[in-house]
Amino acid sequence: MNATSAAEMRQHILDTAKPIMLRKGFTGVGLNEILATAGIPKGSFYHYFGSKEAFGEALLNAYFTDYLDHVDQLLMRDAGTGAQRLMRYWADWHAMQSGGAPDRKCLVVKLGAEVCDLSEAMRAALERGTAQIVERLARCIEAGQGDGSLDAGIEPYATAATLYELWLGATLLEKIRRDGRPLDVALDATRQMLGLAATS
Repeated sequence: MNATSAAEMRQHILDTAKPIMLRKGFTGVGLNEILATAGIPKGSFYHYFGSKEAFGEALLNAYFTDYLDHVDQLLMRDAGTGAQRLMRYWADWHAMQSGGAPDRKCLVVKLGAEVCDLSEAMRAALERGTAQIVERLARCIEAGQGDGSLDAGIEPYATAATLYELWLGATLLEKIRRDGRPLDVALDATRQMLGLAATS
């Protein structure tokens, strides 16, 4: 098997595993289930990944690569003021996490508490990925201050970190309540923190 096809097969396993992990978690899924779903012989797993922990780390890295591209589209490449782009991101989060499709849910919320005590490598992957999200949010806040759509008195990084933590918590509560209210509250609190009217 050449390097290209090996890389494609590795990605195929990761793509197959993601929706399963979003439904069942990391420890709730056996390698056999992932490989059977992917149509990969059972003995082939360690050809692509050294261990289940290395597989989990690769899964998180792949998730963040895709998600950060989505974030960049909303916060940097789409049109609008900094405030409009920032609120577009939160509206997108609200829609994804309140919808019924499990494969669009947040892998950070699903795996974060579970794997951080199991694997330092996976914890570090989560830390790196979430830090990059907060950094992008902070840059968007700075852009909003630059174009006048956000108050110049807001501290960009602290606000970005607080908002991201607020939404992670709201997403976890939404998994418990399943009524949309935690995400609605987070959206209202976000507008208040940013000094935006409720109709923004």
